[in-house]
Amino acid sequence: MFTIGDFARHGRVSVRMLRHYDAIGLLHPARVDPHTGYRFYTADQLALLNRVIALKDLGFTLEQVGAILDETVDADELRGMLRLRQAELEEALAASRARLAQVGARLRAIESEGRMSTQDVVVKKIPAVRIAELSAVAASFGPHDISPVIGPLYDELCGRLEAAGLTGFGPGIAYYEDAGKGDGSILVHAGMTVPEGTVVEGVEVHVLPGIEEAATVVHRGSMDTILPTAQTLARWIEANGYETRHYARELYLECPEDRSQWVTEIQEAIVRA
Repeated sequence: MFTIGDFARHGRVSVRMLRHYDAIGLLHPARVDPHTGYRFYTADQLALLNRVIALKDLGFTLEQVGAILDETVDADELRGMLRLRQAELEEALAASRARLAQVGARLRAIESEGRMSTQDVVVKKIPAVRIAELSAVAASFGPHDISPVIGPLYDELCGRLEAAGLTGFGPGIAYYEDAGKGDGSILVHAGMTVPEGTVVEGVEVHVLPGIEEAATVVHRGSMDTILPTAQTLARWIEANGYETRHYARELYLECPEDRSQWVTEIQEAIVRA
């Protein structure tokens, strides 16, 4: 027979762990000296210990391991437990691969720019939101064409909301789509978040759908200078194995009179390429 120390060494576990297994009824020693309390194990028990360790390595809890060893879990239940564990491991592996890709992209950015980017891209879920909006057509998606259109839209929208007695609305959300003319023109939607039940004459109120997975980056400064930030986001999306199918949204977080102090979050829906 083995002493608990020898058995622990052969089984590649700690003495403390063997005592714990004994306490919870998972693996009792073959004999306990009635005078000294010393625990002794047999060589045959190594097979049981190995099975415990193997099941733990698969991710089962000690309670689940005990049920499996006691044969209170039938084959169908065990198969289901293993499939669930397989799905959990695959999900964790996919998340690790995504993080690895992000690390690689950041390293490449540092190597190419010689410095750490201050614009961090964050992937997150964007919830649906109720907005009041006005829309108009811009000649292109370039800032030089968007700004002259979206500014007056927001001035008009805020004026109508205030005239309707609404206060505390916002922040603003702008989104874009092709105007359908075949000339590169863009339909600009200028919206403000509003509470449920909002009705304003001449203003469309609806729920803007959420985005299941969006790459986001914060732009600080005037919207006229947004192009480098948008390009940073585009490079990140490509480098991390994603692609986009829609124009980015803009969430206006802070809009003081000094436009150079604006804070805007760009939100772009992404899917795996």
